[in-house]
Amino acid sequence: MQQIVNFILKYKYFLFFLLLEIIAISFTIQNHSYHNSTFSNSANFVSGGIHKRVNRFKEYGDLRKHNNQLLKENAELKNILAQELKNPENTRIQVIDTTKYFQKYSYYTAKVIENQYQKKFNYLTIDKGSKHGISAEMGVANSKGIIGITTNISNGYSTVLSILNENSKINVKLSKSPHFGTLEWNGGNYNILQLTDLPIQANINVGDTLITGGRSVIFPEGIPVGTVTNFKVENNDYSSINIKLFNDMSAIGPVYIISNFDKKEIEQLQESTTNE
Repeated sequence: MQQIVNFILKYKYFLFFLLLEIIAISFTIQNHSYHNSTFSNSANFVSGGIHKRVNRFKEYGDLRKHNNQLLKENAELKNILAQELKNPENTRIQVIDTTKYFQKYSYYTAKVIENQYQKKFNYLTIDKGSKHGISAEMGVANSKGIIGITTNISNGYSTVLSILNENSKINVKLSKSPHFGTLEWNGGNYNILQLTDLPIQANINVGDTLITGGRSVIFPEGIPVGTVTNFKVENNDYSSINIKLFNDMSAIGPVYIISNFDKKEIEQLQESTTNE
């Protein structure tokens, strides 16, 4: 203990200078968007490399589960293909007006190397970045449902705003009706989310399925979300609706990242309309 005190006394001016440098850098990062963005990307690069190495050891324990998930996805795709071959009149190959069925979304595969789910503002880290074509505000999902939206991007890694984040708001709808609502999280159970803004005209029942609504430029319509577990009605309005996710948010492995080809065009149109 005495040696530590002697060290501090001996180098007190240098340590004081170092403290002031750290405070100055901290203020610079917080108050300047360029420095903030650069720092976030650098942090993504460093932490992403660390998480990737740690994840290599963890993923062996989940290998069987992830393989089963991929096998299930392959089986579903094979069934769809078999159905189209069985009923050729329904297959997309026979579509003549190709301009009507142009591809609107592209999909990138990625792997989650860091997954937070026990905080109020959770994030994930994936092993894909700008060099792989990833940018901010892309949807992230897997075969069971939505995961989140990309935020900070470095060259080789990206952070994802999890749906288990109190700032997350996702447009969703009931699969059996055209009524829309907003998927949020109250910071409680990591497998139970809340549906808000649903009009009382939407007659819901326990067990009803929720899917993405398609009213944003991030997620296409129809991605599974979860089912209604319980709800309350007060003053002729839904006071609470709880949704059980299809995903187990504590065990996320392979994911795909969704890119909307029309995102910039739609956003520019909306912005110009708002500014009129």
